[in-house]
Amino acid sequence: MRPLTRAAAFAVGAVAGCLADARFADPRRGHPVAVFGSAATRLERRIWRDDRATGAAYTALCVGTVAAGAVVLDRTVGRRPLGRAALAAAATWTVLGGTSLTREARTIGRSLAAGDLQAARERLPHLCGRDPSALDEQQIARAVVESVAENTADAVVNALAWGALAGTPGLLAFRAVNTLDAMVGHRSPRYARFGWASARLDDVAGWPGARLTALLTVAAAPEPRTAWRVWRRDGSSHPSPNAGQAESAFAGAVGVRLGGTLHYGERVEHRPVLGAELRPVAVDDIERACTLSRRVGALAVGTTVAGHVLLRAILSRRGKA
Repeated sequence: MRPLTRAAAFAVGAVAGCLADARFADPRRGHPVAVFGSAATRLERRIWRDDRATGAAYTALCVGTVAAGAVVLDRTVGRRPLGRAALAAAATWTVLGGTSLTREARTIGRSLAAGDLQAARERLPHLCGRDPSALDEQQIARAVVESVAENTADAVVNALAWGALAGTPGLLAFRAVNTLDAMVGHRSPRYARFGWASARLDDVAGWPGARLTALLTVAAAPEPRTAWRVWRRDGSSHPSPNAGQAESAFAGAVGVRLGGTLHYGERVEHRPVLGAELRPVAVDDIERACTLSRRVGALAVGTTVAGHVLLRAILSRRGKA
């Protein structure tokens, strides 16, 4: 029996990692992403300055270290098919967050369904950065659906897309980029300049996966035509070049209206409405969004595996030409 090719070994490992995420989700303690975040926080405290150059150096050092380490591992552990598959499985499980995402969303949905608004408010910060103190039931449900849409792109599809393009190093490097954006890429007096590079790098890295998320959402939607129409019309109206792609497609797929006024502590954002002709979000739509997210994730796994194998085959043929 022939040994697995490098591409096939990665594909087997990626599927195994996805199954591990579905079964075990994220560990409560000692998650590699949390370890990276802690190290990045310590570095930030040492070198922080209110300028873009320092922030760019910080971003390059954090992401470069992860990418370089992943390349070294890939060239050592990944020399044999079994080692390559095991490395891909570990990396895929590390970067994915789809199961934890839907679990958190469903926990909030159950609280809302039980009429426990306070419990839902207390749980919402585990899912997104909005101020829940003044949100009513409908506003919390909308926040959850929007977060499920955006994080389906960031925590599932984008990571897998970079795995298709660059294997294990692509998986881990993207997760480092996305984690830094969550840490320092938001708009605040401290990070307006220092976090600029992290935010812009995340925009670039997230571009392909955001569009792929929208396409897969259309494919998985109960009403693909509505999902397609809302995505193509409203996807680019969002202030983020990427978040609006997934959110608008989800709005059309679930059949709800998203966007509008958002509260992040003392900061208020007035975003364009996505799917303005559709109905407001209801509590039951949280489960619909979670089911859609899982379907999109399953499609993303298949797309990643097929894309990586095809890309490696093309590169191999060119190398022999």
